[in-house]
Amino acid sequence: MLTPLTEQELHNLGMNIVGEKLQEKGYEFVAINSKLKKHPQFVLYKKGEPTIFVLVKVSNNIQQPEGFDSVFLETFKTHAKKQNAKVWLAKIGLANAESVDLPVFKNQPYYIAFNEFEKLV
Repeated sequence: MLTPLTEQELHNLGMNIVGEKLQEKGYEFVAINSKLKKHPQFVLYKKGEPTIFVLVKVSNNIQQPEGFDSVFLETFKTHAKKQNAKVWLAKIGLANAESVDLPVFKNQPYYIAFNEFEKLV
């Protein structure tokens, strides 16, 4: 029997995808928070660069992955500026490989829509 991924499992899958991209770019993880709706998900360090906060949002829309609430983003950007940190967004779409109308199932193929980080600050 196929079991759909829970919202937390989808989020964790997206976090893994983002984490791999960040490692490829040479960043070290100062902190990782994988709880849903707790931000930032990643706090990054790279010698010679400011701290970077990465916000991860996972949705099942691979055409146009969901974004963040604009009021929340403005509040978070203000917080980051006070910390002399940058803010990056990672919007990820995940979809069932057989049909985008079906959920993503455990241990089944899926599509990933993630191009690049959106740099806000």
